[in-house]
Amino acid sequence: MRHLFALIALLLATVAGAATPALPYDEQADAHAAVQQALAQAKAAHVPVLLILGANWCGDCRALDQAMHSQANAKLLAAKFKVVKVDVGNFDRNLDIAAAYGNPIKKGIPAAVVLSPDNQVLYATQGGELANARRMSETGITEFFERVSGAH
Repeated sequence: MRHLFALIALLLATVAGAATPALPYDEQADAHAAVQQALAQAKAAHVPVLLILGANWCGDCRALDQAMHSQANAKLLAAKFKVVKVDVGNFDRNLDIAAAYGNPIKKGIPAAVVLSPDNQVLYATQGGELANARRMSETGITEFFERVSGAH
């Protein structure tokens, strides 16, 4: 009987662990270092940086992250950008990074900024273009990334 309870507990722990998706934003990351690393990689690869600002509590941010991992979007993003995600917490983290690029989070998150390898803004969301990512189709998100990939 004790073995049965142990087996059930093990199964429940496995299911609970499998049901918890990975969070898209590393809350412990040094965002400044991540941006600098992406800029260096972008310079070497001759591609722009795609900076995605968001938070783990944000359903639209998680929806965008999930869409970014779809086959079509993952292929497009890998070919066209060096991607870096910056956690803004409850609008209390890494706000200096957002401010440095025109404060694209003022109309909601997730927000996106496309940077040249020499750290110049090529495009930034200003009207909350991605703030309803949960309602955007995967095709709509792909079209957004295709559009901003031509911004440089």
